[in-house]
Amino acid sequence: MACGQQIGQDDGPGSLRDLIEALRPQADDARVYVHEALDRVGTQSFPAVILIPAVLLVSPLSGIPGTPTLGACLIFLCALQAVLGRKHLWLPGWLTRRSVSAKRMTKALNWLGKPAAWMDRYSKDRLCFLTARPTRPLAYLFVLLTVIGWPILELVPFFTSFSAGAVAMVMFGVMTRDGAYLLWGYVQGALLYLAVLAVATGIV
Repeated sequence: MACGQQIGQDDGPGSLRDLIEALRPQADDARVYVHEALDRVGTQSFPAVILIPAVLLVSPLSGIPGTPTLGACLIFLCALQAVLGRKHLWLPGWLTRRSVSAKRMTKALNWLGKPAAWMDRYSKDRLCFLTARPTRPLAYLFVLLTVIGWPILELVPFFTSFSAGAVAMVMFGVMTRDGAYLLWGYVQGALLYLAVLAVATGIV
């Protein structure tokens, strides 16, 4: 059964490749600012906006000190407003003025090209009830709970990349109405935090 047409706050890029191309720096750009990325994607598409930092943190950009914390702040504020039912995203100036060099951004987007193409290729309407409007707030709550630990666990090798991957899967599922990707993200995120908890408590 088809999940239907996306409307309202989900308007925005329909695929990861569209999102990546929207973020790609122009030839004369020295840096890419958060507010520029938001302008290109739109402030009504909460899943797409959350996907921006999530997919970038899957890339080698997550290795830049402070980037996971910045990404966590951005994602947390976006997901919180989505849970509260806001129609338009608002972010403080200190956050929208943050930037990354165009060279680093281009390198990260090129790195993401093949995984994005694979995800787009195998995306379709599945498990529609997981992405329906009544259950969609659960996806944003999952994102909120997931990113809270990023500033503390930033120094744990690969943690941010894998955790951001879970967030990206969930938001990609919401954006494309593919509940299979959303479920994949739930499982990946839960297993990752359970593994960290097990190590921290000495179980393993």
